[in-house]
Formats: sequence, structure tokens, C-alpha cells
Amino acid sequence: MTPRLRCLLAWVSALCLLPWAAAVIHAMPEFGNHPLPYGDAVNRLGPAERQVTNMVTAVNFDLRGFDTLGEEVMLLAAVVGTTVILRGARGEKTMDRAATCQGRPIAPRSPGVILLCRVLAPMTLLYGLYVVLHAALTPGGGFQGGMIIGSGLLLVWLGERYGTWRRVVRGHALHAAEAGGAALYALVGMGALLSGGAFLANLLPLGEMGSLLSGGIIPVVNLGVGLAVAGGFGMLFLEFLEETRVAGEDGS
Repeated sequence: MTPRLRCLLAWVSALCLLPWAAAVIHAMPEFGNHPLPYGDAVNRLGPAERQVTNMVTAVNFDLRGFDTLGEEVMLLAAVVGTTVILRGARGEKTMDRAATCQGRPIAPRSPGVILLCRVLAPMTLLYGLYVVLHAALTPGGGFQGGMIIGSGLLLVWLGERYGTWRRVVRGHALHAAEAGGAALYALVGMGALLSGGAFLANLLPLGEMGSLLSGGIIPVVNLGVGLAVAGGFGMLFLEFLEETRVAGEDGS
């Protein structure tokens, strides 16, 4: 298929979908006038039931925590599959060795970019940890905080070059975070079963609303999700960077 034909098909598809999109937008309720009785009921009853102020977190990690576990396992499977494909013939022995890219000279970096990344990287990592730990109190959670931590790892790479980044960010640590986070989530659910309750039933004191440890098991499973997401996306970044390189020494 030629590029011109692909472009023509894309425009035809867009024009065909445009009336449907316009109809959906027109049928949406006005802003602030949402017919969502389930959400209203959760916001009315949830805070007293779970002692948390962020009901999105309460729904994701308690009321429908089993669904969230499935989403986490899907992410784990996607990362494992991508890693197997990208790693290819490199094998396991060279994954933590710094490398250079043959035939591609290293472009000079702006001092401003270096300074900005070195300043923002630790702040981004700290903010990601904050989002994970305060999920029961403020908007955010393990998924969002894990992605922020993963972005902080990329800032470390931009500020310190590949060689230094590769010596700091170890694949084994990312593997442990990813697998350990998923295992922590599953073990909390199994602990509830062993105690005679339902899977992921709350086993811990709910605490006081507004406290960092309020919500029972919510902070624990949320931490597991944060570890799994940060480790998973860190592994993806690592493998994509390794895909364009060959074994060698890189001291830059």
C-alpha cells in the first residue's frame, strides 16, 4: 500500500467516524449535571466506610480490588513479553553492562539540559513516591506514582548519560520491584483467604481519616502497585535503550 493510499484511507475513515463522534458529544450531559447515582452513593457512604478521602483509590484498591489485580497482572505480562522480544540474542549475561552504539557519534548536550535534568530527576522521583504514599488522601495512586517514578528514571538518563544511568539503574532491582509489587498485592489477598474472609477483604485497622495509614489494606496494595508499575516501565525503558546498542564500554 502506497503512502498516498494510506493517507486517503485515513481521511475517509475519519470522515465516516466524524458524525458518530459528533452524536456522542451532543448526547453527553451538561457539565456538572451528571446522572451517576453510583458515584454519588460511593462519595456519600465511602469515606465513613473506609476512612479515606480519595474514593477513587478506595474503589480501585478495595471495593473492586480484584479487578485492579487483574490489570496489574496484564501489565506484568506485557512487560515480560516486550522484554523477551527486545532482549533477543543479547541474553541475560550482558543486560547490566554499559554499552555504546556503533556508527552513531554521541551528540553534545546542552549544559542547560544537563542542569535541568539533574535538578528535576530527584524531585520527580520524590514526587512519584509522594503520590504513591498519599493515594488514600489525595488524587493519585500506585499507577500514577509509578509512572512518575519511571519518568524520573528517564531524567536520570538525560542528565547523566547512558553509562552512568546504566550503572545506577540495575535490571535486577527493576525485576525485583516489578515482581515484588505484584506478589505483595496477591499475598494480601491470599492472607484474607487464609484468615477465613473473602479475597482482598480488609485485615488491618482502618485508622483515622486523614492519616497516611488510613484505609486498612489500601496503602499496602497501593504500594505494591506502585512498585510493580515503576519497575515495569523502568524495564521497558531499559530494554528499548538496549535495543539500539551493542556490548561495549561507555564511559560518557
